[in-house]
Formats: sequence, C-alpha cells, structure tokens
Amino acid sequence: MNISNSFQISSSGLTAQRLRMDVISSNIANGETTRAQVVNGQVVPYRRKVVVMSQTQPSFQQTLNSAMQGTQSTSGVRVSRIQDDASPFKLVYQPTHPDADANGYVSMPNVDMAREMVDMISATRSYEANVTALNASKSMITKALEIGRA
Repeated sequence: MNISNSFQISSSGLTAQRLRMDVISSNIANGETTRAQVVNGQVVPYRRKVVVMSQTQPSFQQTLNSAMQGTQSTSGVRVSRIQDDASPFKLVYQPTHPDADANGYVSMPNVDMAREMVDMISATRSYEANVTALNASKSMITKALEIGRA
C-alpha cells in the first residue's frame, strides 16, 4: 500500500463520520417534533434517521489503470444512504396536546436521546481515530523526508 493512500482512506472516514454526527444532531434537534411532515392529510412525527456506510470498492477500470501506472487503487468508506428508522413512534398520553388523538395519545418521534448520545460518542471517537491515523501518516512521511536530508 502506498503511504499517500492512507490520507485518502482517513479523509473518507472523516467525511463519513462528520455526516454521521450531522444526522445524529438532526435527530436530537427533532426529538420532540410531532409535525415533521404531512402524509395523506395527516401530520406525522419526525422519524429518526440512520447513516448506512459501506466500503469503497474501486471499479475494475480504476484497478486496471492503477496497476498499469504502478500504483494501487484506494479504498475507504462512503455513506451509501441515509435511511429512516422503521421503529414505531412512541405514544405519550397528553390529552391537552394539539396533536392528541381521540384517546388523548400523541405520537412522538422514535428518537431515543440515550441512543443518540451513545451514537454521537461513537461517531466522535471514530472521527478522532481517523484524525490520529492521518497525523501518524503525516508523521511517517515527515520522518522519511528527514532521512533523505542526513
């Protein structure tokens, strides 16, 4: 593996984890939103979003071109999609709420603040790990250049 490929791999991880943190922040901000959208004339609460990541697979053409140039094709991670969490909405008894049904229950978003905070910590740690890997690669290249000076 070419050492400069590590920059591309780390930067793809940084980008993906940054987007994950943004989606988690959106989930936290909308944790009490009971009128996120209108479906068939009915208001629907906010539905939690989840980031789905996948490995970046270089195409055959990219692999062939890299082999012909004497380099290696780079892999990494990418966000393949952002999907809605299919878990059911929480029903909360609040008969005075404007969105309460005939029985006094309000459909609340399926956002669990504890889960979101754990996901945020995980995304932050992953982001920090990618920064550490990027700095280690930078340090190795710097040390390699210093060898040539001596």
